[in-house]
Amino acid sequence: MSGDSILRVFMGYDMKRAFAAIQTDVNAVLAPFGLRMLTFSVLSVIRDNPGLRQTQLAEILAIERPNLVLILDELEGLDLVTRTRARDDRRAYELKVTLKGRRLAERAFTAVAEHDDRMARGLSDEERAALHRALRQIQSNGRSSDDAGQVSRP
Repeated sequence: MSGDSILRVFMGYDMKRAFAAIQTDVNAVLAPFGLRMLTFSVLSVIRDNPGLRQTQLAEILAIERPNLVLILDELEGLDLVTRTRARDDRRAYELKVTLKGRRLAERAFTAVAEHDDRMARGLSDEERAALHRALRQIQSNGRSSDDAGQVSRP
């Protein structure tokens, strides 16, 4: 019996432990690129959605807007992304990757794909697909902040 066996009955605990292993490994993979899991995610989404607005990006990645500003400051300082004022709304910024950012994102994406394959070693293609479906279902079952008041408390 392991010390945390009482918690291993909960899928959330197993997911937390698996995520910690994934996060540690992917950050080690991304370190040579000067990226972390979060900066890689931001860079990748911007690369695939040129002209995306900061508010849209925050919503897509479920990042608080003030935290996203710090990440964008970092990526902009590294000359990986640009922010330009939107023509139709001077309060909004549109995001694009630079050529340097595109090249870095492509190399990092390949490294992350290899990391993903390594972390899923031992799982068949069907099991990987089932895992993705299960995780997405769990996410859709999650309570929104509007539902928080409905959670029963002891």
